[in-house]
Amino acid sequence: MTAHPFAGSELTAGLNIYLVGGAVRDHLLGRSTDEYDYVVVGACADDLLARGFRPVGKEFPVFLHPETQDEYALARTERKTAPGYHGFQIHADPSVTLEADLRRRDLSINAMAMDRSGQIIDPYGGRADLEARRLRHVSAAFAEDPVRILRLARFAARFAPWGFQVAPETQALMREMVAAGEVDALVPERVWQELARALGEAQPSRFFSVLRECGALARLLPEVERLWGVPQTQTWHPEIDTGVHAMLVLDMAARLSTELEVQFAALCHDLGKGTTPPDILPSHHGHEARGLPLVEAVCERLRVPARCRDLARLVTAEHGRIHKFDELRASTILDVLERCDALRRPERFAHLLTACEADFRGRGGYAERSYPQAERWRQVLHAVAAVDAGAIARAEPEPRLIPQRLRAARLRAIKTLVSDSESGRDL
Repeated sequence: MTAHPFAGSELTAGLNIYLVGGAVRDHLLGRSTDEYDYVVVGACADDLLARGFRPVGKEFPVFLHPETQDEYALARTERKTAPGYHGFQIHADPSVTLEADLRRRDLSINAMAMDRSGQIIDPYGGRADLEARRLRHVSAAFAEDPVRILRLARFAARFAPWGFQVAPETQALMREMVAAGEVDALVPERVWQELARALGEAQPSRFFSVLRECGALARLLPEVERLWGVPQTQTWHPEIDTGVHAMLVLDMAARLSTELEVQFAALCHDLGKGTTPPDILPSHHGHEARGLPLVEAVCERLRVPARCRDLARLVTAEHGRIHKFDELRASTILDVLERCDALRRPERFAHLLTACEADFRGRGGYAERSYPQAERWRQVLHAVAAVDAGAIARAEPEPRLIPQRLRAARLRAIKTLVSDSESGRDL
């Protein structure tokens, strides 16, 4: 927290304001933050509008400070009126107390406030739960909003390095919510929003383990849920269980990259293993092709952005060949580069290599191993890109032969780079 969490206080003089939520929690944990949210008690909308605050949103009484752009919300309560995320009636007026406002929040560690003097207001035991490394709901109102299951799972992923665990009573409440069908009312955009944020947390696998424990993962992402309990060949996968492997890959992807598309591709790359015919287990021959329609189904259902969908498709389809660079003929190497559109989309191809590295290292005992295949693919891409397509086109009098001449030149570039003496085989 900066030294001045109440910056711009000239415009709030005379108002009863408190810093609330994540900024207070992170301050007590010793984590830095640059997001400040405030609650205003004993005021109405006209009081803020008269000071130049700008209203935002239609459902909640939230205003932006005209100088700092921080959010100031009028103290409010909520009442459940219908199933799902949108079924709430908001009540905000000067009579709503700080304690009543904090009570509507999801977790006790998010239900603390700080006044201008730095005093912590903690009516629901958030500080004790921080010290106990416990994620606990504030009240039974938690069950009124299914998004809170996703938020709690995301906080579990964020604070996994601190050892936070879900309180047993909160875990039981989430199971009741799932059984009551609350998660079925979640809108796809909100599920994706929370999933996307979770993929970039410190340990994203915790997000999925929390959802599995309460039964929500099977309802929201059955394609991922079915990976657990599916065996793999121990020679290549010491962890054996496909679900365990998927989570190791996901955590490795978060370690290697901050790019959402890489993290999402890591999550999706082995979905086809969940539909492997039992009679060929623990082999997963053909899982790449089986995985593609599953990736499509997830992306369509959650309305995943195109860049994430496209990389997930590529990683699903090509990760096996990327791993086996040293076993591929030059023509196959070039085919992969062409299917990936690597010459025109080198940044996306780099993301593919990172996701494949996460797959390789996301196995028991492999986390610190090197992945030389990535550098080999970068080298051949550079060699192929160096072929002068324009010169070839100008030198070929027969236009219909230009693609053939260009491919031949690119194959020669690959063969020159990856010589027979280095590979011990005929490329």
